[in-house]
Amino acid sequence: MPEKISKPETEWRQQLTPEQYHILREKGTERAFTGEYAASKTPGVYRCAACGQELFSSDTKFESGSGWPSFYQPIAEKRVDDHEDNSYGMQRVEVTCSRCDSHLGHVFPDGPRPTGLRYCINSASLKLEPK
Repeated sequence: MPEKISKPETEWRQQLTPEQYHILREKGTERAFTGEYAASKTPGVYRCAACGQELFSSDTKFESGSGWPSFYQPIAEKRVDDHEDNSYGMQRVEVTCSRCDSHLGHVFPDGPRPTGLRYCINSASLKLEPK
């Protein structure tokens, strides 16, 4: 498992765009159907936009109709962490990068086989490395 990355928030602010900082570090979200990767079909690996850790493969990306990039599983075990999220009066499961603890999105139990999961991830949390 990769070593944890911890930086002061001032460094994250310098490294990330304002939108990325809001989403990755302040648990924000982008509007549906506006993200760079929502409709992307480019093959490759999606990395954490904050630390570069490989998170998802385009092979597991699917069109969920949600307006955000959706994947049915991470690229490898322990690349993302799940956390209970009861904000805004909803019960959800937040997904963060296991290496830098940045907010990625949420995971829901309504995805396709083989996992039945839908990792609903903000485009601003990702950086695609095309094949």
